[in-house]
Amino acid sequence: MVQVRREPLADQAAELLLTRIRSGEWKLGEKLPGETTLAPQLGVGRSTVREAIRQLAGRGVLATRQGAGVFVTALDAPEDWNTVLRRVGIVAVIEARLAIETEAAALAAERRTPAELRTIRRAPKQRTGHRADTDTDSDTDTDTDSDTEQHVDADTAFHRSVLVAAHNAILTELFDDFTPHSRRAMIDMLRLGESDPELDHDLHVRLVEAVADRDGAAAAELSRTHQRVMKERLA
Repeated sequence: MVQVRREPLADQAAELLLTRIRSGEWKLGEKLPGETTLAPQLGVGRSTVREAIRQLAGRGVLATRQGAGVFVTALDAPEDWNTVLRRVGIVAVIEARLAIETEAAALAAERRTPAELRTIRRAPKQRTGHRADTDTDSDTDTDTDSDTEQHVDADTAFHRSVLVAAHNAILTELFDDFTPHSRRAMIDMLRLGESDPELDHDLHVRLVEAVADRDGAAAAELSRTHQRVMKERLA
């Protein structure tokens, strides 16, 4: 029998239950034993078992059904989203962006409004303007750094305008979560000269036209190509 040895007892009991769920002892949708069975197995009181179950319910792993018992609703507790993003490498972020933005581009071509198309059309021009500023001689490194960051922010604004036109709040929120991590990598990439401004601009212009023409297949392919090029530069 596995015993709980350290405080806080409820936290330890919750982790032991989660370990048993991860191991497959209880399948998805299966009912857990009652408190009177779990308490001696965990070496704690019934009130501690109840608190452990509440913790796992809050994490989406268990669900209490009135009059029926406690059931497994997930086979693991997901990590905090920001913790995951801090842990993974930038290539993983780009791969996720590839999946998100490819689908969003196709949806944007189908769903964009005239006002959204005007916003999308303006974005590459703003992006090019910041790129030109970056390429000119500057009196200080600080000015160059600022121009590079402005160019990246203009690029991000372009991609986000396409996401918004897709009319899918989940895709937009995911993109926003990735932005701080991909922004840093893009800034570093530009400072190292590992980019092709002409190719990037051409892909952006063609993507705008695909969205304007409501050509979802072309928009998706252009977005996919852009993200793959960026991934190759960062890999």
